[in-house]
Amino acid sequence: MSADDAIPPIDFTTLVLSMSTACMANLGETSGPEKGLVNLPMAQQSIEILEMLETKTTGNLTGEEERILSQVLTDLRDAYASKSA
Repeated sequence: MSADDAIPPIDFTTLVLSMSTACMANLGETSGPEKGLVNLPMAQQSIEILEMLETKTTGNLTGEEERILSQVLTDLRDAYASKSA
């Protein structure tokens, strides 16, 4: 494994983006073998976990972390709404 292949350190932003990717996969929005396979209950659960993190971390995040979490939640809610309509 080269240094370029190293896994980035885990931080709050990495966690949020990882959960976002998992949610989008459950909405069928990623490339690969799962593309198009929709699992709305799992996507909803991911959104609810991120909402819980938002509530529990209020006042404890940097401005950048707050912005990323807020934007991710907005994007995921919109994607969920379009799939569940």
